[in-house]
Amino acid sequence: MTVGNRSIVTEFTLNAFPVLLEIRIFLFVVLLLTYTLTATGNIMIISLIWTVSHLQTPMYFFLSNLSFLDILYTTVVSPKLLACLLREEKTISFAGCITQTYFYFFLGTVEFILLAIMSFDRYVAICNPLRYTLIMNSRVSLLLVLGCWVGACLSVMTPTIIVTRLPYCRKEINHFFCDIAPLLQVACIDTRPIEKINFLLSALVILSSLAFTAGSYSYIISTILRIPLVQGRQKAFSTCASHITLVSIAYGTNIFVYVRPNQKFSLDFDKVAAVLITVVVPLLNPFIYSLRNEKVKEGLREKMNRFVFLTLRKT
Repeated sequence: MTVGNRSIVTEFTLNAFPVLLEIRIFLFVVLLLTYTLTATGNIMIISLIWTVSHLQTPMYFFLSNLSFLDILYTTVVSPKLLACLLREEKTISFAGCITQTYFYFFLGTVEFILLAIMSFDRYVAICNPLRYTLIMNSRVSLLLVLGCWVGACLSVMTPTIIVTRLPYCRKEINHFFCDIAPLLQVACIDTRPIEKINFLLSALVILSSLAFTAGSYSYIISTILRIPLVQGRQKAFSTCASHITLVSIAYGTNIFVYVRPNQKFSLDFDKVAAVLITVVVPLLNPFIYSLRNEKVKEGLREKMNRFVFLTLRKT
C-alpha cells in the first residue's frame, strides 16, 4: 500500500549477519548454547535466592530481580536472532519490530536503575550497618523495585511512540534486531532532532544512574579504608566486588553504543557491541555472582549436598 510517493511499511527485513550458511550455523550453535546457559544460570540464581534462607535479604532480592531481568532482556533479542541465522527469510512485522524496540530499551532502563539501587543498598549496608535493617526493610525494597520497573516503563513510552509515527522508505534494517539507530536510518525524514532526543534520554538514564552509583561507591570506599583490620576491609569489599564488576561491564558497553549524538555511526560495529550487550552480559551476570560471592556459593553447596543426600537415600 502507498500514500503519495511513500510506502506504508508493514514489515522489515533484518540484515543480521550476511555470511555463508556454514558460518551462520556455527553462530546459531554458539548463540543457542549461550542463550540456554543464560536462562539456566539466572534461573538457578533466582531459585537459590528464593529457597535458601540466608539469601533472603534486600541485596539478594535485588539480585533476583536482576537475574529475572537478564532472562527477559536476552529473550527479547535471542530467539529472533537465532531464527534469522537459520532462515533465508529474515522478516519481522512492523508491530513486532516496535514491540522489540520498546522492550529492549525498557528492560535496559530497568537494569541501570536497578544497578543504582543495588549500589545504594551496599552504601547503607557498609556505611550505616546498624540502621541497615531499618532503612532497607522488605517494604522499602519492594517499593524501590516497583518504582524501578514502573519508572522505566513510562520513560521509554514517548520515544517509542515517536518511532511508530515515522514514515519509512526502506524495509531492510542493517541489524539483527530493531535497535533505534538502524530504524532511524530507514526513515524518510531528517531524523537528527530525534537522534538528539534519544541521545539526551540515553545520557540522562545512563549517566545519572552512573553518577549515583559512583557517588555511593565513593562513600563506600572511604568507609572501607577507615576500617582498621585488613580482614574487615577485605570482607566489606568482597560484598561489593560482584556488583562493581557488573556495573563496569554494563556501563562500559552501553555508554559506548548509546551515549553519542550521532546514532548512525558505524552500524556494523554496533552489531558486535549489541551481541555483547544482549547475549554475553546476561550470561556473565550469574557466573560473576556465583563465582565471586561466598554466600551464593554456600547456598549452591547446600542445595547440591541436599540433592546428593536425597539421591543416595532413594537408592
